[in-house]
Parts: sequence; structure tokens; C-alpha cells
Amino acid sequence: MRFLFGHSSIASGHPRRAEPAGTSVDDGINFFDTADNYTEGESEKILGQSLKNLNIARKDVVIATKVYSRVGPGRNDIGASRGHIMDGVEASLRRLQTDHIDLYQIHGNDSVTPVEETVRALDTLVQQGKVRYIGCSNWQAWKLAKALGICEFRNLARFDTLQAYYSIAGRDLEREIVPLLQSEKVGLLVWSPLAGGLLSGKYSRMNQKPADSRRTNYDFPIVDKERTWKILDVMAPIAKAHGCSPARLSIAWLLAKPVVTSVIIGAKRLDQLQDNLAAVELTLTQDELRQLDEVSALPPEYPGWVLPFQGADRLEPVDRWERLREAKKPR
Repeated sequence: MRFLFGHSSIASGHPRRAEPAGTSVDDGINFFDTADNYTEGESEKILGQSLKNLNIARKDVVIATKVYSRVGPGRNDIGASRGHIMDGVEASLRRLQTDHIDLYQIHGNDSVTPVEETVRALDTLVQQGKVRYIGCSNWQAWKLAKALGICEFRNLARFDTLQAYYSIAGRDLEREIVPLLQSEKVGLLVWSPLAGGLLSGKYSRMNQKPADSRRTNYDFPIVDKERTWKILDVMAPIAKAHGCSPARLSIAWLLAKPVVTSVIIGAKRLDQLQDNLAAVELTLTQDELRQLDEVSALPPEYPGWVLPFQGADRLEPVDRWERLREAKKPR
């Protein structure tokens, strides 16, 4: 399952709202992601009803949804407390018209609720059979590591996935989170692989605010724009050589990363969906990957830059300072 179909942007009034789901299944996508707060719960209703209308057997699809975000005005209408999780799962099951959720994810960092309370509540849902697997989204590396430790020590169901922002224009995940995921064998589900549309092909250094584009009015997620324009400049000839869009190339770059389990695509039009799906067939050469990796590389940050310096002579004596000088040379 290299792709998930995301339901965050589906509007309840869309006259053909079941069509993307049907097309996704026809093209081999069987993993659908939504959340209890997307369009005030309408997204879950649409997904559940669409799968029912399309006569898709429950066993043939994987349904992921999320809890945490505000769903009402009260103090307990938000968060990762046991109470909110227990209320949230029942509401999601009703809207999705199903008796279980395959992947239930904590949608954000709750700075108030102890993490042990959160993972105990999720374990209860797994034991009850209402949830098959659990995950989290937008968590810090230290908190995910702490949760995994608690789950192992208490023999609780552990987090199987992290859903996080990752794109060629935003590689911050690689500093601390990617090494954690690889070490602890936690899957990575990528949201916003096109950096909120910035990598779609509509934007460029000369056209930074195209008309009728979501990011023009909703500048999210945060990215280094100057670095992104440089990335798009390098991407242009590579995309031309493959006869593809910058969007397809951006997704293919992600799929080449071993840490990536699946990429969430949320195309609103069928032509966008087909273009995104075609990324799985795009194989980039090692030289192309090198060019893209170099132009999108993160600036050095402590302790990342000091680790290879200190470890350079671990196996044999070397000139560590020479290694450092070489690493600092412009490329």
C-alpha cells in the first residue's frame, strides 16, 4: 500500500464525492485516511457511505481515522484523554458505518494528558476489538520514544505508525524522527507530500501566488520558500526528461525513501489523482536522486553535524578536521 487516499479536503456538498474513492479502489488503493474533525465529521460520513454505495466489502479496505482535535465547545471535546478517546471512537464508528477501525491515530500532541493515559486507552480499544492498530500524528520524537517505551514496559499495544509532514521541500523529519522510526520499526504515513500544493507545478519563483490556488490564501505547511524555488529549478529538467509533472516527481522522490511506508494523496480532481498514482511507476536514476537530495538538503544543525565528526575515527585513525572541512565545502 504505497498510497492512502486522504479525506481531509472532501466537501460534504460535492455532487461526485464518491467518485474519487471508487477510482482509488479501481486503481489499487485500499487504504483510506480521515479524521473526526475533517469537515466537522462529514468526511467520515462520506467515506463510510461511499464504500457502502460502491458495495466494497469491509475486509477489502483499510480505514484509518484520527481523534484529538476539537469537535465541540467543551473542555473535554478535544485532547487525548481516556474520556475523549472513548467518546471519539464511538462517534467515528457510527459515522463510518463500521464495527472496527483498522488504524486509530492520535491526531496531535496533547500537552495536558499524560502519555500513559493515552496509550492505556488505546490499548483498551484494541482489546475490545474496536481498533486493530494504533498510531499518532505530528508528535515529537521524544514523546513517541517515551510512548513506545511505556507500551513495551506495560505490555500495551504499541504505536505502529506515525503520520507526519514530509516532502522534498520540508525534510525536517530527517533530523530526529526518521532515525527513531527506522530504529523502532514504526511505519511512516506522509501527509502533504506536495507541501500544500507548492510542488504541484502551479508555483514558481516567478509565479508565487497563482490565482485559485489553496496555498495563496492558506500558506501551510511552513517551508523555506527560497530553498523551494531552487528545488523546483533543479526538478524542471528532470521532470521534462521523464515527461511528467513536478507533482509526480515529488511523490516519486518520497517513494524512493526507505522510511516511507505510504503517501497520503488528497487530489480533488480525477486527473490529479491519476497523475499522483503514476508516481509509483516513475523510477529515478541515482544521479537524479543525488541532484534532488543535494538541492533539498537541510542546513547543518546540532547535534547532527557533530556526530559524524566525533565518530569519524571510531574504527580507525583519521583526520577528523579534514573530514569536517570537506563536509563544509559548497556543492
